[in-house]
Amino acid sequence: MNLSSDHRICDRFRGFLPVVVDIETGGFNASTDAILEIAATIVRMDEDGQLLVHRTHSYQVKPFEGANLEQAALDFTGIDPYHPFREAVDEQEALTEIFKVIRKEIRDQHCSRAVLVGHNAHFDAGFVTAAVERCEIKRNPFHPFSHFDTATLSGLAFGQTVLAKACGEAGIKFDNAEAHSAAYDADRTAELFCDIVNRWKESGGWMPLFDDS
Repeated sequence: MNLSSDHRICDRFRGFLPVVVDIETGGFNASTDAILEIAATIVRMDEDGQLLVHRTHSYQVKPFEGANLEQAALDFTGIDPYHPFREAVDEQEALTEIFKVIRKEIRDQHCSRAVLVGHNAHFDAGFVTAAVERCEIKRNPFHPFSHFDTATLSGLAFGQTVLAKACGEAGIKFDNAEAHSAAYDADRTAELFCDIVNRWKESGGWMPLFDDS
């Protein structure tokens, strides 16, 4: 058997495409509280098998009709849901457009499905699932229950579970003034995920699949 010279992201994650998602919300209850921002960061693998951040797609989101908005959550994120310059779109449009990008990337990278990567991934996944059901979107590209959680991974790799502190340990610049923006946090989370995966590979923790041909 010869070691394959190809470095394909589909081979690294058993056919799954990792997509980093960050969501800013009006509270903690995915069923009742509004999504205010959503971002998805695509990662790709280079010719040396290193995982790299490719591009982040993000949307400001209008609260859905009847959505709950907790003032404490708004104070924390600094988001004014009704600011006239937000240029927000309905959550159905935001999800539809982001899902188009993800499905295209799945096809281009020969993957079978996306898997959500997030810092405390269950939170973002819960809001995505609730919004998909609310908007009656038929094709959700994400695996229904499998996620990669960078809070857990960075706890293992660096002994830190807070995003800013984990990035600091990884040597990734983190600006607290920019934090709690979905686009910024998704991009930093993607850098952290790539760093951990690449360190694991360099330590001998993973090797490419062997080619029987």
